[in-house]
Amino acid sequence: QVQLVESGGGLVQAGGSLRLSCVTSGGTFNTYSMGWFRQAPGKEREFVAAIRWSGGSTYLTEYTDSVKGRFAISRDNAKRTVYLEMNNLKPEDTAVYYCAAGYGTNRRSVYGYEYWGQGTQVTVSS
Repeated sequence: QVQLVESGGGLVQAGGSLRLSCVTSGGTFNTYSMGWFRQAPGKEREFVAAIRWSGGSTYLTEYTDSVKGRFAISRDNAKRTVYLEMNNLKPEDTAVYYCAAGYGTNRRSVYGYEYWGQGTQVTVSS
């Protein structure tokens, strides 16, 4: 059974930074695609960033356009942890952020992931 636990959310002023962490247990972490999604009140869960194994020790990243240049996804396989570094935060980044793991080919879709964390709240004040 794969379990994911997010942490690092909180309240921050616009322009500030936060670092989210997602610790996993179970499964073969090194080869999972790992994604971050977010869901604001009244909206659907949306893709934020993903990092996938492309063979050997190479991992590729992708981002939704609204966070490019501000957010960075990374992973530490030894710690079985994926991170989301968020800089220059904006009020529109306010949402519950979810970590996900899976082998799906569509890493920008919720259907590309089999396992999900419980979420961590990020609130950005203006």
